[in-house]
Amino acid sequence: MRILHTADWHFGRSLEGRSRMEEQEEFVEELVGIVRDEAIDLVMIAGDVYDSVNPPAAAEQLFYEALSRLADGGKRTVAVIAGNHDHPERVAASSPLAAKSGIRLVGLPSAEPIIADVSRTGERAVIAALPYPSESRLRELLSEATDEAALRSAYSERVGRLMTRLAGHYRPDTVNLAMSHIYVLGGLETDSERPIQVGGAYTVDPSALRVGAQYVALGHLHRPQQTAGDPRMRYSGSPLAYSFSEAGQAKSVTVFDATPDVVIEPREVLLRCGRPLVKWTARGGLEEVYRWLEEGRDARAWVDLDIWMTESMTISHIQQLRKQHEGLVHIRPVYPETAAADEADARSREQLPAEELFRRFFAKQTGGAEPDADTIRLFLELIAEDEADFGREDAEGGDAE
Repeated sequence: MRILHTADWHFGRSLEGRSRMEEQEEFVEELVGIVRDEAIDLVMIAGDVYDSVNPPAAAEQLFYEALSRLADGGKRTVAVIAGNHDHPERVAASSPLAAKSGIRLVGLPSAEPIIADVSRTGERAVIAALPYPSESRLRELLSEATDEAALRSAYSERVGRLMTRLAGHYRPDTVNLAMSHIYVLGGLETDSERPIQVGGAYTVDPSALRVGAQYVALGHLHRPQQTAGDPRMRYSGSPLAYSFSEAGQAKSVTVFDATPDVVIEPREVLLRCGRPLVKWTARGGLEEVYRWLEEGRDARAWVDLDIWMTESMTISHIQQLRKQHEGLVHIRPVYPETAAADEADARSREQLPAEELFRRFFAKQTGGAEPDADTIRLFLELIAEDEADFGREDAEGGDAE
């Protein structure tokens, strides 16, 4: 069977008040075309189909239209789990009707996997599917099967126990898959993911997901990437760039062929939909920006603009710029004294020890909380491991030369 993995659609999300609905509609059109052209048998959507627990009606309509078109009257299975942005009951609300069309909607963690039968190949897929597992949901699901001491164990261990239970349904003659919406230790974040972990409390060790699946489809991180050096444990990434920290990222979905007990080789299929997000730095002031606009630079993009100014920027300047490029989202004037202060501050930070930099970052991310000794120790150990790995790579490169 041939499978497509996607996630983090975030239907209903805007960019500083600017609607992305048209771009999201473009994505659905492109995805339907990929599914058709690639002859996909099973679509896996790993959470965050919406951007909020109460999405606008237009976002819900687009989501259900997308599911209907992807399933194509039951010709293929579409498996969907809820992410941390989704209301689990809202995602699963139409599951009794959707199931008749080959659409599986799972809102809350369950002890039962998703079963998908593919008539084209006569194969069956068993998906250990874990929607976003909050502490309370995991506690409720595992409370009858574990004692109090086990319930006090780490979040990652609870996830591992539940995934192991789901994987108990795997068989040698089935395509064995896993899917979840979680933050796996070591993943690279961007600013557009609202954190689902603080100080490592909700991170999951990759070992918790190594339950015998041939492929692990992940959602939550918006940058397409493999996890723990394993190409078969992947975040598909979001289909659109949702913050300027994602500027320049290529967006994609993941496609692979799967046969029981055969190693899977996933590949990325790049997406063309959506307007790019770009950053402009105009050290030449307004004159440089006007020249870029006359040249038609990044005409279709959303633009984050830093512009060096020696005089005050007026409302008239801003209006004129936006009139010439409606995609200008941020227009930030940078004055010489401000730029000098920022450079001095950056040089000052470079002199601080890693532990102090981490304390400041942690406090900023958590609203002023202080990291405990174990969290600091873990951070310093990770830094030491990265430095050791870099040293080894450097030595190996030198030998090769």
